Amino acid sequence: MPAERIAENLAFINWTLLTALAIGSFGAVVLARLRTAATRGFLAFTAACSVAFAALAWLSDGALPATLGDSPVTTDPVWDAPRRVALAAFGLVAAAYTIALARDMRAPILAATGLAAAGATLLAGALAWGGGLLGAVPLLLQLAVLATATGGVFAAMILGHWYLVTPKLPEAPLILIARALLATVALQVVLFGVWVATGAGPAGVSPFGVLVGPWAMFVWLRLIVGLVFPLIVSWAAVKTARTRSMESATGLLYINVGSIAAGTILAAGLYFGAGLLV
Repeated sequence: MPAERIAENLAFINWTLLTALAIGSFGAVVLARLRTAATRGFLAFTAACSVAFAALAWLSDGALPATLGDSPVTTDPVWDAPRRVALAAFGLVAAAYTIALARDMRAPILAATGLAAAGATLLAGALAWGGGLLGAVPLLLQLAVLATATGGVFAAMILGHWYLVTPKLPEAPLILIARALLATVALQVVLFGVWVATGAGPAGVSPFGVLVGPWAMFVWLRLIVGLVFPLIVSWAAVKTARTRSMESATGLLYINVGSIAAGTILAAGLYFGAGLLV
């Protein structure tokens, strides 16, 4: 049964969510530091959250099972060690970057190194679970956009809170991150259409075949709850931030945290449980 198959692979879903939160929030901090006048407190706090998520992701990585049961997804243990090393390196660099931000330093080299380690982590994950190079490419793209959306909305929600205690903070930082989030979710909608139209994923389903059958309910939930609804809310968050209605924008981003995280969980569950890339 679909629900049982997803439950059997909760460890991989947990890894995907924690890694996405860690990498995405770190990327949002780097963007805000280099492109906006975001406060030192927000940057350092969000970077510290990224470190905490990375530590949890590294612990969860060590507990991943060797196989995925009846799932069509196969694991390549060759990439387990590189993935864990890259994830540990990312956490250490993110911790150093957090200290640099707390001291009001730009630290572009640390930022670039952290992003490189994040990319290596996702690449090793894609190679481990993509079923070969051909399958690793779309999986890498999927993991990257999941991380950008999940961590990005978390960082945007945290930033929204900063406006409640720092009224004179210019609206540019929140507008930039909210726009980046909107663009990322829009890209996810496009990718969903591509994946569904091509039957992407290890399951090898026919084009548009995922829209019917035993997994259809979860696929439609992924589309409606995890993509279309966050796209609308992200657009509203940009509009309210531009009019400096920061309380409204923060409330919308709170809602988006839940819906985007739910979408990430559904996407990971469908991939690791059924071999469906959506």
